[in-house]
Amino acid sequence: MTKETYQERIRALREDHDLTQEQVAAYLGTSQTMYARYERGANELPIRHLIALCRLYHVSSDEILGI
Repeated sequence: MTKETYQERIRALREDHDLTQEQVAAYLGTSQTMYARYERGANELPIRHLIALCRLYHVSSDEILGI
C-alpha cells in the first residue's frame, strides 16, 4: 500500500471542490503552470500557499501533509 503524497491530496481536494488549476492558481496569486508543477511534484509547495490552501478547503495542514 502506497501512502498518498501531499501532491495527490491537493489535486484530490481541488477536484472534490470542482475547481480548475487556473482557479486555484488565481486564488494563490500564481500561474496555472506553477500550480500544475506543485501538483506534479516538480516544485515544492511554499508554506504561504499551503496555508492558503488550508483556508480555501477548510482543512488543516496536517490533512494536506498526511500527518
